[in-house]
Amino acid sequence: MAAQWENISLDRSERPPLGVRLYEGPCRGKAPPLVLYLRGGSFLDVEREERERPIARALAEAGAVVLEADYSSQSQNAFPKVLDYAFGALNCLSSRRKQLGGAKSLLLVAGEEAGGNVAAGVALKARDLLPGELDGQILLSPMIDPMMATTSFRQADSIGMRERWSDGWAHYLASARNFFHPYAAPCQCTRLSGVAPALIVTAEDDPLRDETVGYATRLRAAGVPVRQHIFPADFGWTGIYNEESGEWLDVLCRQFAGFVQDLKH
Repeated sequence: MAAQWENISLDRSERPPLGVRLYEGPCRGKAPPLVLYLRGGSFLDVEREERERPIARALAEAGAVVLEADYSSQSQNAFPKVLDYAFGALNCLSSRRKQLGGAKSLLLVAGEEAGGNVAAGVALKARDLLPGELDGQILLSPMIDPMMATTSFRQADSIGMRERWSDGWAHYLASARNFFHPYAAPCQCTRLSGVAPALIVTAEDDPLRDETVGYATRLRAAGVPVRQHIFPADFGWTGIYNEESGEWLDVLCRQFAGFVQDLKH
């Protein structure tokens, strides 16, 4: 059965409700990992879509319970509202841990591209405000460096993303003071210790490769356990920016399963 959108209230404030949808697969165990999923879209895609997201569905088929949060519609992709809604969704998922999974279910946040940025920001905020609640973060080519000046980023033109990412950053940050906020641009964060363990994925031909690998390196240096996978060039990974699936999806699910096992040991 396809996942359907519903609106939930995050708290007792006047803030509008958040759109979410739940993905479940046939292989659910007694305590499946619970994953908050945040889609890409370069901080420009505001309207939610009815079609399912390939990554969210694949993780559910791999045994997770996945909650996709529509962080864009109400926030209009502006910081800090984006983080407020995404963090509220994490709180909601955490409070429903026993209902959706089990007392021992791992709590994870995942996202690709712009959603990877938000996932990294949520992980940092969870460390600061919900210590011990978040078990892991899954960052799939996270869009975390507003400078856009890495060597790999020169390939952005080849997949038609340079202008889109530039416009997305300008829209998301809006004010110059947000440029250096660690929750808005996690690569600017100078204190990474204590953040949740990470699964970080990119590809050799990915324009966001260098910032992704750089963040993984800095996490490790801060003592954060990191599982990293870099797909070879021409494996189809950059299709995530067009929300396409491919042969990389099975590999990603295996990496996810390995990451979950790492967290359990």
